[in-house]
Amino acid sequence: MILDSKIPGGALEEKWEKHKFNIKLVNPANKRKYDIIVVGTGLAGASAAASLAELGYNIKAFCFQDSPRRAHSIAAQGGINAAKNYQNDGDSIFRLFYDTIKGGDYRSREANVHRLAEVSVNIIDQCVAQGVPFAREYGGLLDNRSFGGAQVSRTFYARGQTGQQLLLGAYSALSRQIANGKVEMHSRTEMLDLVMVDGKARGIVTRNLITGKIESHSAHAVILATGGYGNVFYLSTNAMGSNATAAWRAHKKGAFFANPCYTQIHPTCIPVSGDHQSKLTLMSESLRNDGRVWVPKEGRKGLTASEAVAIPEEERDYYLETKYPSFGNLVPRDVASRNAKYVCDEGRGVGATGLAVFLDFADAIKRDGKDVISAKYGNLFDMYKQITGDNPYEVPMMIYPAVHYTMGGLWVDYNLMTSIPGLYALGECNFSDHGANRLGASALMQGLADGYFVIPYTIGDYLAQTPYDKIPTDHEAFKAAEENVKSINRKLLSIKGEKTVDEFHKELGHVMWDYCGMSRNAEGLKKAKEEIKKIREEYWQNVKVIGANEELNMSLEKASRVADFLELGELMVDDALHRSESCGGHFREESQTEEGEAKRKDNEFSYVAAWEYKGTDNESELNKEALQFENVKLTQRSYK
Repeated sequence: MILDSKIPGGALEEKWEKHKFNIKLVNPANKRKYDIIVVGTGLAGASAAASLAELGYNIKAFCFQDSPRRAHSIAAQGGINAAKNYQNDGDSIFRLFYDTIKGGDYRSREANVHRLAEVSVNIIDQCVAQGVPFAREYGGLLDNRSFGGAQVSRTFYARGQTGQQLLLGAYSALSRQIANGKVEMHSRTEMLDLVMVDGKARGIVTRNLITGKIESHSAHAVILATGGYGNVFYLSTNAMGSNATAAWRAHKKGAFFANPCYTQIHPTCIPVSGDHQSKLTLMSESLRNDGRVWVPKEGRKGLTASEAVAIPEEERDYYLETKYPSFGNLVPRDVASRNAKYVCDEGRGVGATGLAVFLDFADAIKRDGKDVISAKYGNLFDMYKQITGDNPYEVPMMIYPAVHYTMGGLWVDYNLMTSIPGLYALGECNFSDHGANRLGASALMQGLADGYFVIPYTIGDYLAQTPYDKIPTDHEAFKAAEENVKSINRKLLSIKGEKTVDEFHKELGHVMWDYCGMSRNAEGLKKAKEEIKKIREEYWQNVKVIGANEELNMSLEKASRVADFLELGELMVDDALHRSESCGGHFREESQTEEGEAKRKDNEFSYVAAWEYKGTDNESELNKEALQFENVKLTQRSYK
C-alpha cells in the first residue's frame, strides 16, 4: 500500500501556513453539530479537548485515571523546548528543526518537524497566559536551560516539575469547557475497542473500571492521545497504568503501526535495585546541565556513593566529557545511555549490581553554591534522597539507563490522521516527529503542539466533508465491538491458570530488555521472537485472573493490557529485526562505526516502517513511507 503523508508542497517554511489556508473549514454554527471523542487527557488529549470545545465542537473525553490531573505527562520534569532565542545565543526555528532532525538520526519527516519548531514559540505564550509558573531570570524574561543534543539554551522550565505545571494549565482549560458543558468527561473509563462504520472511525467501546460495565460511545471522529508503550518492558519510567491497549486495538482494526522498535532509553534513571520493583524512577535530564557523569578508571564494583567522594580526580573517568568534548555531558540520550552501558560492560560500573554510573554535583555546588543548585533541582534532589537514602548535595547520585519514551506509534499523515479515516493520533501515541531518538524536552513540545495548534485546524478538513448524521450506539457495528470486548474478558476470566499476570509481564519484559533494548543483534532478536511466542501461548492457557468483569477488577485490567503487550512485543522484535541498521536509540551490533557509534544505512532504510495487522497468528505486512530530505544533509551524527 502506498502511504500518502499529505505533506503540502512549497518551501519548508511556508508549508504549514499554506496548508492552513488550503484545508477545508467548518463554520462556527456547524461545529456544534459534530461530536468528537478524545481518548486520553494528558497534555495532548487535554489540550486538544479544551481547544476543540472552545471552537464549538461537542467533546467526549475519556481517561482511566480518576482525574486528568493524574496523566503521566506530569512525570516530564525537565522542561519544554521552544525557539524563542531569549538567551540570544544563536537559536532559531530552523536550528530547533535541525537539532530535532539530527537528534532523531534523520528518520523523521522534515515537514512535521519544522511545523513543530514553528508552533513551539506559540506554546510558551499559550502556557504563560494560562498561568504556568515558568522560571524567570533576573531581568524578568523567562529563563532557559540547556538539554542534551543542543548547543543553545532553549528549554523553558518550572523548576523540576515542568510537566506537572503544564498539565495543570491544560487541565484548567479543560475544566472550563467541562463547566461550560462542551466537554463530557468520563474518568475511570478505559477504551477497549474502536468502532468502524463504512470504513471510518465512528466511536469506541469502553469498560467502566469501577462497575465493569461495557458501553459504546458514538462520534463523528475519534482522537487517541493515549501515550506510549514503554511498559511492554515491564520495568520502565512510565506510570504503572500506562499501556498500549487503545492504540493496539485500533491497530487491529486497520490503523498502521509505525517504527514500533524505536524505543528511547533514558540515561538518567535510578538503577534497578531488585526483583521487587514494579517501575523505575526517572531523574530529569536537566540534571546533566550541572551534574558530571563519571566512573572510576579502574573497576570498583560495589563502590558506594559515600565512598566515591574520597576518590581523587586523577582516578575518575569523566567519559562523556572526554569522548564528546563539544557536547560533554549534554550529548543526546541515546549516546549517553549507550556509553553508560559500555563502561558498565567493561566492569567499571558502580553500586551493588555494577550497573550504575555516578552523576556528581560537587563541582556545581562549589561553583554556584547550594542555594542556586537547590533552586534549580531541589525537588529532584529531595525525591532522590527519599528513594535511595543518599543526599545528592553531599554524595554523587547513581544513575543507569532505562526505558522511557517510545518514538514509534500509530502512523499518521501531516494532518495527524491514521490510516483509518476519522481516527487521529496525537502526542506520544503517534510516531510522528522524533525519528529514531527523541531529544530531551521535546515530548511536552509535541504533545501541546498537536493538541493546541495542529489538530484544531486539521480535523476540520475531515469533518467539513462528513455528514452531520449520528450513528446510534445500537448499530450492529457497536454491538459487534461490544461482544468482541466481552468475549476477550470472558476468555481471560475463564482460564483460571496458575501464574499471575505480573509473572508473565516480567517474563516478557526480560526478553524485551535483553534482546530488543539498548543493544540488539539478529541472533538475539530471532530468539526473542520465539520466546515471546511461547510466553503468549502459555498466557492464554495458564494465566490466573481473579474476580469478575462486573466489578472493580484490577487483575482483569492488567490481564487485558498484558495480552496486548505480548502481541506488540512480537511486532517490535519483527521491526527491529528487519531494520538491520543502527539508528538513534536503535543500535544493531552488526552496524556500527569503528568507534562504536551508530551506523545508518541511508540507501536501504530512509523510510518509515508502517506495519499492517494481518491476524494474531499471521505475520504483519510492512508498508513503507519514503522519507525525503531536501533541507538537511544526511551525515553521520557526531557530537564530538
